[in-house]
Amino acid sequence: MILPIITYGYSVLRKTSSEVPGPSMELDSFIQNMWDSMDAAEGVGLAAPQVNRPLNLFIVNSKLVYDEISVAKRAAKFEGDEGIIETFINAKIIAKSDTSWSDYEGCLSIPGISERVERPWEIIIEYQDRHFTTHKKRFSGYTAKVIQHEYDHIKGVLFIDHLSSLKKKLLNGKLKKIQTEKLKTKSRSTF
Repeated sequence: MILPIITYGYSVLRKTSSEVPGPSMELDSFIQNMWDSMDAAEGVGLAAPQVNRPLNLFIVNSKLVYDEISVAKRAAKFEGDEGIIETFINAKIIAKSDTSWSDYEGCLSIPGISERVERPWEIIIEYQDRHFTTHKKRFSGYTAKVIQHEYDHIKGVLFIDHLSSLKKKLLNGKLKKIQTEKLKTKSRSTF
């Protein structure tokens, strides 16, 4: 089932999410609905708050981008992986590299806006997968960027919060329009 993706202005996007207590048939169905919704919206990541559920849960498909970009761009954006397709439950980033990089990001909940965001190049994250198996993994480059973007959602943070106050001021009109119209989007996120 395709779930509606909520947009900028909904309060759930600014809340810290609750831990997921454990596996259930309802949760498994919800996760599948998230994957179907993200695929329908042509996104590379989706967090539970974006479908109006304040849970520490997000999904990432960076493999989609890896498969679509040139070999030269792969070398610049991917290091150590060929993209991932993963569910992250009760995630916690435990380390970030001092090295950072800047790249464009967009968000299914903030349609039509794409800006450069600087993020750490590498992270270490602890999480449970869809089967509640615990992992501690290192990710870098584009995959780490998408994970950090979705992780921010479970903390009530949006990518626009990483922008300078001048840049936010320049985007204010577009953000107010999104908030007023409560837009829904099916366009690809621009990461």
